[in-house]
Amino acid sequence: MRRGAILLALLLGGCAQSPGAGGGGGIVSTNPCVDSVLVRILPPARIAGISHYSQDPSATSIPLAVARRFRGIAGTAEEVIALHPDLVIASTYTPPATQAAYARAGLKTLLLGIPDSIAESQAQVKQIADAVGAPAGGARINADIDRAVARWSRKDGPKDDMPPSALLYISGDLATGGSTLLNEMMTRVGFRNAAASYGLTHTGTLSAETIVTQPPAIVIAPERASRGTALRRRLLPRTPQAVFPRVLINCGGPTIPPALERLAAIRAAL
Repeated sequence: MRRGAILLALLLGGCAQSPGAGGGGGIVSTNPCVDSVLVRILPPARIAGISHYSQDPSATSIPLAVARRFRGIAGTAEEVIALHPDLVIASTYTPPATQAAYARAGLKTLLLGIPDSIAESQAQVKQIADAVGAPAGGARINADIDRAVARWSRKDGPKDDMPPSALLYISGDLATGGSTLLNEMMTRVGFRNAAASYGLTHTGTLSAETIVTQPPAIVIAPERASRGTALRRRLLPRTPQAVFPRVLINCGGPTIPPALERLAAIRAAL
């Protein structure tokens, strides 16, 4: 908690100037996961706009008090082009028509996908940092990730020990499957992702009724009180339920260290 308060103070302290003010230039991000990197490695004045998702409590990976200091961008080509940015960083899911509009306007763009592993996330952090001319900042984030992986990765137990099974819900009945960043983090701290036991090979819907006959050792979810959570508690009264904050679910990069720490704490409490 104290470390989070210090981070918030540092980020807010860096936002004393009006971010994105002036007659154009700077970096525009329409990708909330990119936002979480940019606010840690760039002076606020270089950030002309961030994704409006970063200003949404259910989608952000940065403190709302920090996100609301910046111009929120919905991602339309018109509003981005009007800012005349030096660089637009967006998602590979950006509509082709929007990408074409950026190209016609002569904007330099960087499109990024969703990393499926810690290594891919670190590579993406480096790519962002290099693109905005802040390689040292990217290196700091990746060094933090390396330290967290070394600290929170569980050492192998006896060969015949089976790791406890866990289901991690992203929202409602949407559970994390295999081949994802969250899946790797679960595995590193000593969980076995139970999704495959129910035929879920990728992230997808998994209702409480589906798992009631073969419950996992623990259910992890971001909501303390929701319809899905209430139903799982009623149908699985003997199955432990743990809270994993939504802010740790949305992105990788600088979110990885606190996510690993929280998952490790849940594992240690079993």
